[in-house]
Amino acid sequence: MTDPTTQKLDALAFGAHPDDVELGCGGTIIKLGDLGDSTGVVALTRGEMGTRGTPEIRAREFAAAAGAMGVSVHKALDMPDGRVELNIENKIKVIREIRAHRPRIVFAPYWVARHPDHEAASKIVREASYLAGLKKLDTGQEAHRPFKVLFYQSRFEFQPSFVVNISGAHERKLDAIKSYASQFDSPNKADFGTDETLISRPDFIERIVTRDRQYGTYVGVEFGEPFLVREALGIDDPVEFFGPEYLETIP
Repeated sequence: MTDPTTQKLDALAFGAHPDDVELGCGGTIIKLGDLGDSTGVVALTRGEMGTRGTPEIRAREFAAAAGAMGVSVHKALDMPDGRVELNIENKIKVIREIRAHRPRIVFAPYWVARHPDHEAASKIVREASYLAGLKKLDTGQEAHRPFKVLFYQSRFEFQPSFVVNISGAHERKLDAIKSYASQFDSPNKADFGTDETLISRPDFIERIVTRDRQYGTYVGVEFGEPFLVREALGIDDPVEFFGPEYLETIP
């Protein structure tokens, strides 16, 4: 049996809190699994500062969402929720995960965000992805640098480098999001308190659907998720890349 703490992955997605990855790139994580890629999710915190729910409840929801997405690995680190800071200690924690799982690509939140934890998480993951490749940075593990860091959207928009067609995975993305009954609108959300939040309102998931539909229209499909990369993308064969399959998606 593969040790989940050292299982090699094709893609590893990081979020500041449980549910960040599901909202931002859950459809892409599911689609990668459908394509045969191994995937994992790491939350930097346990979400203990959330208005609704408890760390124990959120841990159960995190596990349920991981099951809905079909990831091979899911883990919450011990950074304090609401106090995620860009420092060497936190970068080392992320470096250990990158070196343990050796992903080809890493997903991170976009660095412009409403929640300061999201901004800090973006910088920690980006810097850790580079530092993980330095052989002289000793964590007792073999050095490994992911090929690319892909930034996913949360609250604020960006001009995407590309959009992934998640039409075939969208319903399962919503299932993963709805695993967080304490956080989002659900039949039993009253069990978690009467305090209403921005994301617990009934229209919040509708906004996610609308956003995914918006980005789908950009590439001529039903639902899409946008991503940003900081570097230029290299393409060996533009004719093949922009071939008939791509052109058929343009309305």
